Amino acid sequence: MTDESERAVRAAIEGELRLLDPEVRASPARVLELLDPEFTEIGASGRRWDAESILTVTSDGSVAPDSPVEVTEMTGVLLAPSVVHLTYFADHQGRRTWRSSVWRLTETGWRLYFHQGTLAD
Repeated sequence: MTDESERAVRAAIEGELRLLDPEVRASPARVLELLDPEFTEIGASGRRWDAESILTVTSDGSVAPDSPVEVTEMTGVLLAPSVVHLTYFADHQGRRTWRSSVWRLTETGWRLYFHQGTLAD
């Protein structure tokens, strides 16, 4: 991996981990700083989300600060000079999910463009 690739993947991982932080998720302004204006998600439930609907859920107080998400096996690859794909497992309150995120570099930094969660055993 080149230095450029490593920096891009590291930036995407840092952004992803911030989005999983309960304190960040409780702040719509902080979440919006990390979401691309064209953000979409296909949740583990099969529901399609956009930035507005995600903000409603993340800022409603249902994310308890004392129940962090455990992340394992996070890896990333640079798909293009400004696009990173991450995959990892997320364990939260007994629910294990295989996660996939696409981050892209914008004028304001790395932003989450697409995310998908699939329930895992």
